[in-house]
Amino acid sequence: MDLSKNPDVAGLADTTELHRYAEALLVHLAADGSTPSLPPDIADMPGYWLAPAVQALILTLAGEDAMEPLSRAAGLDEGRTALFLCLALAVAGHGDRIHASWLGTAFGDLSDDHPVTSGQRAVWLAAARGAYGPVGKIFVLRKLDAVAVPAGDERWLEALVPDEPAPVVPQALTGFPQLAELPEICGPVRAAGRLNRLRERCAEITASRQPATASKIVSGSVWPDAEPLAVLRALIGQDGHEGPLSSLRGHLLQDVQPGAEPHLAALALHVAAPAVKEAAETLLRAAQEPPPDTMTVPVLGHSVILRPEGPDRDSMHAAEHGIVTESVPERRGNWLGYVLIAVGVVLLGVGFAISLAAPLAGVAIALWGGFLLWRRRAQEQADLDHVQARLAELHETAEGAVWALHEHARESMKRADAATEDFTELTRLLRRGPRAA
Repeated sequence: MDLSKNPDVAGLADTTELHRYAEALLVHLAADGSTPSLPPDIADMPGYWLAPAVQALILTLAGEDAMEPLSRAAGLDEGRTALFLCLALAVAGHGDRIHASWLGTAFGDLSDDHPVTSGQRAVWLAAARGAYGPVGKIFVLRKLDAVAVPAGDERWLEALVPDEPAPVVPQALTGFPQLAELPEICGPVRAAGRLNRLRERCAEITASRQPATASKIVSGSVWPDAEPLAVLRALIGQDGHEGPLSSLRGHLLQDVQPGAEPHLAALALHVAAPAVKEAAETLLRAAQEPPPDTMTVPVLGHSVILRPEGPDRDSMHAAEHGIVTESVPERRGNWLGYVLIAVGVVLLGVGFAISLAAPLAGVAIALWGGFLLWRRRAQEQADLDHVQARLAELHETAEGAVWALHEHARESMKRADAATEDFTELTRLLRRGPRAA
């Protein structure tokens, strides 16, 4: 049952004045921790838990004995009374005045099979921020410890460090970015980078920091979406606050995402430690995967096998043949030029017997044929130069890729050592747990 939902008060005396005072009380508590004077007629409202609960809160804040109204309120509705006092004292900055049993009553049981109520989440938030001191944080930790997190659940890794789809180009391969896209290379590189980001995220979560201040008086709205105040308003019947917010695992996954409140993240990371460690082990194994000795890579659009001693000869021959085939266009024969020269010579030889213009026409035709032959020769030379340049580029690129892969292999060894250090540090942080938070 969601204790934050206000029960039906039909049949009771008029509660308008009580609700109005309770709303004013919450405003004062959130503003400066003070309490407005209690109207005399509010206490005389039999059958409604809120009236004695308000009395008990005021007496507790004043440091006086609140046993009598507290007993009456608990007798009418123990759960809502405990939740009201826990949250109201936390908002006022006096969470250390609660009784340990109130937390258990207000919080109830957590289960991954049932949604987390708004009241449970509000107490969870307050305890994580230190509203109830170390006792409150230990209480919530014990509740969360009952959650079984499968070690192979990959959702925790995705929540902590979302995968980056952009390819990472190692320094050794900056001149050959196409090599960085090969699975044999990009897999270990991305795994090492993600393991490093996971270690940094866990270090950020578990970093030593000052205890959170639970009072709005000092810190100014430390509650996300003013959750405890919203629940308190629902308790006093001033708000239609929804009951279940999310599943328990959904809250925990949300709490470890980048940008989440660090005190909540510390508790969630404690719960997720087995899954985080197994994910880190998987990343470590992938990061330590050595690059293969033989690799088939595209060079100028042709597949070339690269070996440590150099490019494979047969694959290079095949690539050379492919370059020659695709670089030399298919051209028609140059017979037209020879025909034109022959016709021109004939006209030049017999043209004088025909007319004076015939020799001139023969010279022109022969020159045109010569031009066609010269142009064809120039095209063939250009084709040859282009093929030679492409072949030279093929050999230069293949040789450069081999040396780049040698350098990448040396970088891979350093990357594997760094990944081992990241994993060792991550394991230490997980053992450290949420104590630093």
